[in-house]
Amino acid sequence: MTFIALTDRVFVAPQIDTQAVAAAAGLGITLVINNRPEGESPDQTPGDDIAAAATAAGLSYMAIPVGHGGFSQPQVDAMATALDSADGKILAYCRSGTRSTLLWALAQAKCGANPEELSDTAAAAGYDLSPIRPLLDMLSAQA
Repeated sequence: MTFIALTDRVFVAPQIDTQAVAAAAGLGITLVINNRPEGESPDQTPGDDIAAAATAAGLSYMAIPVGHGGFSQPQVDAMATALDSADGKILAYCRSGTRSTLLWALAQAKCGANPEELSDTAAAAGYDLSPIRPLLDMLSAQA
């Protein structure tokens, strides 16, 4: 399983399985964030299985599911809180890593991060923030 570094502390990934949780623990991940709604596809590992594997590995787990309908303020707030309160490295996952990256960027913008720098960081990891750029600008301006 490949975890894609957004920063030295935040990683994203496509759908993980329970074995990937153990690998994450070995890399110093302390928090796993599930950004995928349950039942999105028949081949996804259920969140409860990931949560159990995280607990067994001594990791924290939280679910902030994001459907294809877009992002809400409570999701952005929850991600910002998770990023701020984690004691170590964080792994966020969804189907492809895109929603996790977009939610990370929105949470960072809410905390005042520069949208251009966020876009550059995401692009370096292979993700495009242009679909949410107006939201990034708005959140950053309000911080």
